[in-house]
This record gives sequence, structure tokens and C-alpha cells, in this order.
Amino acid sequence: MRLIHKIKIMKMNAVGWIAFILVIVGALNWGLVGILGFDLVAAIFGAMSTVSRVVYALVGIAAIVMLIMAFVKPKQPTV
Repeated sequence: MRLIHKIKIMKMNAVGWIAFILVIVGALNWGLVGILGFDLVAAIFGAMSTVSRVVYALVGIAAIVMLIMAFVKPKQPTV
């Protein structure tokens, strides 16, 4: 059986998906910083500008949301 058939997409609400995307963006940015020494967020919005600080804060909040989602058992739908 192919691996693609075994992978199930997580069922998340809008907040979960936004948090997931922000965590991926943050991880890619840190990868660029670590490998190339290039901060994409700072390059786009300016080093420690208000907008870049907001982006960094949102990525941090998204990480916290993802941690909570990882450890909190989802509610089972009632029939």
C-alpha cells in the first residue's frame, strides 16, 4: 500500500490551520536564518519594524496554539 494512502489529513478548524501555516512560515524562516543567515521576514518588512515584530509574535502564538492542540483531546461528536 502506498504511503500516500496511509496519511490522513488532520481535521482542524480555521484557527488550527492558520496556526499551522504560521508555524510552517516561522520554521522556514528559521531554516533560512540557520542555513543562509538570511531573515526573510526582516528582508520583507524591515529589521525589527512594527510589522516584523507582529509577524514574529503571531508565529510564537501559533506555536503555543499548536502545542495546546497536540495535547488536548478533541471532543467527540454527539450522535
